[in-house]
Amino acid sequence: MSFNSFGHLFRVTTWGESHGPALGATVDGCPPGVKIDEAMLQHWLDKRKPGQSKYTTQRREADEVKILSGVFEGETTGTPIQLMIENTDQRSKDYGDIAEKFRPGHADITYWQKYGIRDYRGGGRSSARETAARVAAGGVARAALASLIPDLKITGYMVQMGEHKTAKRDLDQIEQNPFWVPDAAAAETWATYLDGLRKSGSSVGAMIEVVASGAPAGLGAPVYAKLDTDLAAAMMSINAVKGVEIGAGMEAAMLTGEANADEISMGENGPEFSSNHAGGILGGISTGQDLVVRFAVKPTSSILTPRKTITKSGEATEIITKGRHDPCVGIRAVPVGEAMMACVLLDHVLLHRGQIGENRGEIG
Repeated sequence: MSFNSFGHLFRVTTWGESHGPALGATVDGCPPGVKIDEAMLQHWLDKRKPGQSKYTTQRREADEVKILSGVFEGETTGTPIQLMIENTDQRSKDYGDIAEKFRPGHADITYWQKYGIRDYRGGGRSSARETAARVAAGGVARAALASLIPDLKITGYMVQMGEHKTAKRDLDQIEQNPFWVPDAAAAETWATYLDGLRKSGSSVGAMIEVVASGAPAGLGAPVYAKLDTDLAAAMMSINAVKGVEIGAGMEAAMLTGEANADEISMGENGPEFSSNHAGGILGGISTGQDLVVRFAVKPTSSILTPRKTITKSGEATEIITKGRHDPCVGIRAVPVGEAMMACVLLDHVLLHRGQIGENRGEIG
């Protein structure tokens, strides 16, 4: 199985399975001299780890990250950074009933068709457990970005759960509820809604928004190295993601040219835009505005409702997926989206420095 790596100059390779002894990431291309330690990375992993509320899987994993290489005396050396997270609470017996069956909506059937072998214990590489490694790597990217662009801030939150949406962006509320939603009233409504789904053994999808403020103009390049191309690919690679949009996204199809264009004026500190339908990216290159990305996460496929399926021998049957699963996997996708944003931005900062250095075009 190839293609377990992403990035250009800042390159991340994840490894490991959901029910194996450990999983992790090899991070290559991080600049030397970046201050980093395990506690810094753990801060981000603690946001993603399971079992923190009744609204996520009750699998109990500490998700403690270990730095095995690439750091000396608290600073990166410029060599590959090896990160490892041990699995400690696997219950592989929960998956014995699905060894010969394919879960509808899951990667079971495609993995089998392609490779002729699959790890049915939690899905192996197709499990969302793989995203723990991404968050660890994202912590490395955040540390490097903090040294290169101190004013950069990456913030993720949930804006939709099932049919329930919120237009509020009260960022102070994000960490005050288990859904990472910037809306206190919505958090209460969603809690009741998801609790009902959880008790029934069902699940629901979600929409996540990730915003990077303080990113400089000039990141990205035409035609095949567009910043939005790499951001979309990074978010789409997250388990269970089925759609990605930048700025106005799909709603841009309903706008006129007058409504969609972000008018430009000259401010005291440079160009200013009247709006941000472009999501901070024009022609694949950042404008200096907030970078805005949203992605849709499908409902968890592992549910207790009987579903029709087939066995590996092609026989018709039904399946109920037991075990511990997220009723809304979108909750724990928030820190994953932030991590992917960090990895892509660092990669493009390094690419920009390598080709251009300082921005060449002056205005005013």
